[in-house]
Order: sequence, then C-alpha cells, then structure tokens
Amino acid sequence: MTGARTDLLHQVMTSPWVYLALFAVSAMDGFFPVVPSETAVITAAVFAAGGDPLLIGVVAAAALGAFTGDHVSYLIGRTGGGRLMRRLRPGTARYRAFRWADRALAERGGLVLVVSRYIPGGRTATTVTMGAVGYPLPAFTGYDVLAASSWAVYSAAVGYLGGAAFENDPLRGLLLGLGLAFTITVIVETARCIRRRTRRGHAPDDGGDEREEAWSFGRLRDVRLKE
Repeated sequence: MTGARTDLLHQVMTSPWVYLALFAVSAMDGFFPVVPSETAVITAAVFAAGGDPLLIGVVAAAALGAFTGDHVSYLIGRTGGGRLMRRLRPGTARYRAFRWADRALAERGGLVLVVSRYIPGGRTATTVTMGAVGYPLPAFTGYDVLAASSWAVYSAAVGYLGGAAFENDPLRGLLLGLGLAFTITVIVETARCIRRRTRRGHAPDDGGDEREEAWSFGRLRDVRLKE
C-alpha cells in the first residue's frame, strides 16, 4: 500500500502539469486559506531533490501563484473589506488575526506583508486589511514581490533538504520536510508569544493597551467606510 502511494505521488510530482498545479494552489491559498499551499510546495521540493520536477520551476510557480493570490485578496479587501470587517466577531480567531494585521501594519508598514507569511492565519488577514484601508497598490506590489519570493524559496528549501536527506525514500523526506516547517512555525510562534507577554509585563496594567488596539482596529476598519 505504501509503495503504491509513493508511486502515485511520484507520478503526480513528476508530471509536467505539476507547475501549473503549484501555481493554482499557491494562488488559491491567498484568498481561500484552507488550501495547503506550503505542504504542496514542500512535497514538490522533496521530489525535486531527485531531479524531477526542477527546483527552480517549483520556486517560480509557487512565487507567481502566491503573488497572484495576494493581489486577489487585496482586491477583495478594496471592494468588500469594510463589510467583511464589520462581520468579524470579537474574540474569534479571525478577529484576532485581522486585529494583529491592523496593529502590525500600523507598526511596520508594508514589511508586515513579509512577516505575515510566517504567521498562521496572518497572510490573508494582512492582504485583505491592506486592501480595505487603501494601502497604495504600487507599494503593496513591491513588498509582495519580496514576500512571495521569500516564502517560495523558504518552502522549497525545507522540502529540498528533506528530499536530499532521504533521496531514496521520498515519504521519509516529506515527513522530515514537514517536520522542519512545523518546528520553525512553533519556534516563531513561541518567540512571538514571549515577546507579547514581555511587552504586556512592562506596560501599565490599566487596560490601555487593549483599548488602544481596539481603537486602532476600528479606525482602520472605518477608513473605507467613509469613502
């Protein structure tokens, strides 16, 4: 059974259509975040360690797809971001993701587009928020080139390392690649939590920080509503 699955996966990943599939998955993940684009890129890169598909093709397809998907998400924010944000329920995971994107955009500007790539749930929240608040499209495009290309290189590199370590056993290489990606995500999230708690520990305990965050979220949300 395992051998049959490996053979099927090998046929899919060595098909000339794999690049189009990677482009489509990476694009859809920009506005439909349940699509596992990172897993698909890592899987393709594991097989790329064996020579087929081409690693450069995997990176290019993933980067172009991510770039396209981000711009679709930005357009969604421009056209319907106000209505979307009004429907967010305080306390939900989506609300927290959009509030994080709002706060990070105010603090870091366009660089948040790069950072959000490595925050679970952050990519779509950031692109939609940037569209909703009218962030300039040329600047968005410039930062997104960096965000999409760095994400594609990172995901492909993780998969390629797994494939190179287990060149004759792609399934083990895939497990290693996914394990590396998961470990890096946990480290990043842990560092963010520690940083956030440290900042809260140094702030006055009067609820002001939470009120400021809520005000900021509402302020950015209302920018488009006033147009």
